[in-house]
Amino acid sequence: MSGTELKTDDPQLATENASKADATEKPQNKKNWYILKVQVNREEPIKRSLERRIDVAGLKEYFGEILVPTEKVTEIRGEKKRIIRRKLYPGYMMIHMEINDETWFLVRETAGVGDFTGAAGKPTPMQPHEVHRMLALEVEDPKSSPQLKVGYQVGEKIKVKEGTFESYEGVVDAIDLTSGRVTVILNLFGRSTPVELEYWQIEKNPV
Repeated sequence: MSGTELKTDDPQLATENASKADATEKPQNKKNWYILKVQVNREEPIKRSLERRIDVAGLKEYFGEILVPTEKVTEIRGEKKRIIRRKLYPGYMMIHMEINDETWFLVRETAGVGDFTGAAGKPTPMQPHEVHRMLALEVEDPKSSPQLKVGYQVGEKIKVKEGTFESYEGVVDAIDLTSGRVTVILNLFGRSTPVELEYWQIEKNPV
């Protein structure tokens, strides 16, 4: 028997060895957020197709979320108001993934996907502040009111199509994105007069 024995029942040593083993076996998180160019108006079907292909290929460990960046807006048609989600960047989506030969090929070979954004054909990860801003838009804030989907701009010529001032022509002076009311300048009795109207009471004046 040798003069020195290795103590294997030392709890502290066992804990340290286990920690080292865990650190060695645990794979590092190499995922980053990337921007994908995809076919316009097919963002959601392409997203679902990607998710199915990832699942079938057994590569879920290399992927995180896939997002089509949107924002809440209020749309008014006729006199009806509804809340919808509008795509912020048509033709683009965000994908959280680790780039390797398998994952790159899977994404690029998905129907409707164009390419990753980047220089010289190399995918470029999004900057942390870009990721933070885009993810913040996806979080629902119960205290915030959705903004109105506005087809007009201040200074644009309009024509009143309904109400007391029907057929009058004027210019957009201000827009309330929360209530959907628009202040327009109309020529009443020879004077420029601000009048507040509902969003649906006016239309663009082609003249």
